[in-house]
Amino acid sequence: MTLDSPARRAIHVPSLLAALPRRIAEIPALAAARDPQHVALIEDARRLTSAQLLEAVEATAALLREWGVRGGDRVMIVAENSIVQVVLLFATAALDAWALVSNARLSAAELDAIRAHARPRLIAYAVESSSDAQQHAQRHGAVTAPALAPDIGAWAYTLDDTVAAEPVEAASERQCAALIYTTGTTGAPKGVMLSHRNLLFIAAISSGLRSVGPDDVVYAVLPMSHVYGFASVCLGSLYAGATLRLAPRFAPEAVRRALAEERVSIFQGVPAMHAKLLEHLQTHGHAWSAPHLRFAYSGGSPLDAALKAHVESVYGLTLHNGYGMTESSPTVAQTLLDAPRSDCSVGQAIPGIEVRFVTLEGVDAAQGEIGELWVRGPNVMLGYYRNPEQTRATVTEDGWLKTGDLARQDADGALHIVGRSKELIIRSGFNVYPAEVEHVLNAHPDVVQSAVIGRAVEGNEEVVAFVELRAGAKVTPAELIAWCGERLAPYKRPAEVRALAALPAASTGKILKHRLRDLV
Repeated sequence: MTLDSPARRAIHVPSLLAALPRRIAEIPALAAARDPQHVALIEDARRLTSAQLLEAVEATAALLREWGVRGGDRVMIVAENSIVQVVLLFATAALDAWALVSNARLSAAELDAIRAHARPRLIAYAVESSSDAQQHAQRHGAVTAPALAPDIGAWAYTLDDTVAAEPVEAASERQCAALIYTTGTTGAPKGVMLSHRNLLFIAAISSGLRSVGPDDVVYAVLPMSHVYGFASVCLGSLYAGATLRLAPRFAPEAVRRALAEERVSIFQGVPAMHAKLLEHLQTHGHAWSAPHLRFAYSGGSPLDAALKAHVESVYGLTLHNGYGMTESSPTVAQTLLDAPRSDCSVGQAIPGIEVRFVTLEGVDAAQGEIGELWVRGPNVMLGYYRNPEQTRATVTEDGWLKTGDLARQDADGALHIVGRSKELIIRSGFNVYPAEVEHVLNAHPDVVQSAVIGRAVEGNEEVVAFVELRAGAKVTPAELIAWCGERLAPYKRPAEVRALAALPAASTGKILKHRLRDLV
């Protein structure tokens, strides 16, 4: 049985797929035709109407074409959330080239490894809106791009005429639109190829389920170099005719002011963003003010019950939750406005998506049992760029994406993510799911966030926890172990708790556990 919802009933997947544009580059033209004077993008002092966005995309695409960018070329966009980044990704798609969105905050080594693997014909650097992009541009000897009207902000570029273009496919489900390199929980990033249909399907579904429309102002702080910020926030909002309020990076005071003063109606973030916003309000004695906010959402990493309850008590709204991954463009499941949940489920699979739960033995798990989550639908990636072996290992011949995440499903269809299969800790023969221990630690009033990993000891594994504490916190590691001891079975209790000034995280706020493993 699945819970019924008017929002779900309103979506007929075959009709939705048939109505999608052929390319993501058609989104600005559709928006301009609907309402040319509607404000599409806001970036501090700069803003573009839908008509100006279309004009900027067409002018930039003409420039890229003049410089020799062809269909099947990779165009690497080194930026933080900004108008120039949005214009460049649509201009790239307009030429049937692939938009390789890269966060300017990557280190020189990380960025150069992606460049070496992807072999882009052109690299664009958003030098005005990102000091980090400016540094990469200087390092690579980039040339300043000519200024165009309307003003989108200064950028620079480098060209490589020696690279080969990939074949261009007419079908939207076969042509790659975006190449997104994962942060890599294993530490080795992989280039995920997402088709135009992958991204447009998620844009249409995610905005449809949230009833996004022209009256909405969406606070876009999730990096658009990450699939969640790219597909769900950026493309989904513009596809629905909303206004995107672009923020280059998360700063609690900037979020507080935007919610209070800028008519923001949708705020999507990872759990760490919500936790740090609440900590900021408390530390500085600010009252909560978000008069236009109608939807708050958490995704990107596990949400725990203590944070959900705290956020809801302050925001006065349900904190919605969801689940996805780069390889699924990203959305697999989300809770719905008209079916809020009191638990930390990620909701039901979105319309058009099939799910399975597969045991270690390779058979389907019984109802309610934990298994590896497999996903099939129009959101599943084309594959990993220049890595057919990894693609075959991840996507079955009949289209099932093996997520690597362990999950179970309630009788009503709601999914619960219990952890990564690779992160499962086996302690004295018992399974320990790190998320369960993290939820207990995060419930402590002095803990902002935590991360739990396994450490091999002779003939066994033990649980090690890392915590980030609130400013002025006095709690000791021994007290946190005792706190866990009162709330968890003995085999789940951490053998060690270490406090760090900040947990290592990607630009999205997702904790990078491979870096913590290096510490133990």
